[in-house]
Amino acid sequence: MSTPSSIKLQYLIPKTALTALAGKLAHLRAGWLTTAVIRWFAKRYQVNMLEAANPDINSYVSFNDFFTRALKPGARPLANATQICPVDGAISQFGQIEKDQIFQAKGHQYSTTALLAGNSEMAKYYENGHFATIYLSPRDYHRIHMPCDGKLLSMTYVPGDLFSVNPLTAAHVPGLFARNERVVCEFAHGDTKFALVLVGATIVGSMATAWHGIVNPPRTGKTRTWLYHEQGIYLKQGEEMGRFLLGSTVVLLYPETARLSFQGGWQPARPVRLGEAMADKR
Repeated sequence: MSTPSSIKLQYLIPKTALTALAGKLAHLRAGWLTTAVIRWFAKRYQVNMLEAANPDINSYVSFNDFFTRALKPGARPLANATQICPVDGAISQFGQIEKDQIFQAKGHQYSTTALLAGNSEMAKYYENGHFATIYLSPRDYHRIHMPCDGKLLSMTYVPGDLFSVNPLTAAHVPGLFARNERVVCEFAHGDTKFALVLVGATIVGSMATAWHGIVNPPRTGKTRTWLYHEQGIYLKQGEEMGRFLLGSTVVLLYPETARLSFQGGWQPARPVRLGEAMADKR
């Protein structure tokens, strides 16, 4: 399969510099110009502002304020399920982890160890477990919520590339989600742990979590880890845990002992919404 020119270009462009610039521009408060950009974006990507807690485009002071907009209360009711979908987006892939290999796209797999910043002990816990990868397009709501109740154990920032994470790129860039910049969050749900990985991308100015705030920038080029075992940070199913300030993808990992069965209607490329049933215990 030949590589499209748009993918080849991504290897050449200064992705980090472009992303840093996009982050600065998204924070600008430029009055009418900011409003014009937001209005163009909402029209271009058919953003449904009727779902927003604040539907008035004119009231957003920066593009980031608009992009990370909250939803109206009740806009995403939570299903009665063991695991709910944590975001609005589209299913990239899901299923069983084959020993330590996660399916990315036809002809492409990557290891849990690579995804988890070389933490082989953590990766071993998820051997033969379950995974779900969900892509958030520009039009989607960009806050990330908890798939189930969880106690926060750790967070690791992993430096990396900033390739786009759209389906075309996923089909052509080997190990995409394990080579891009990412934030790995691990939680405990009772006796079972699970990982929720926020994957960065080109023009994703930053990623933030509810307990830490903005994780990146700074982009120091070094892996950083925060431990929370003793801090008693608990998040309920459906509660906000983080957000993307532009674009991206989340990857969820569960151990084999979670014995999850994904919903029958789930299939790659299918649109999904925050709060809908994702998986139940077998």
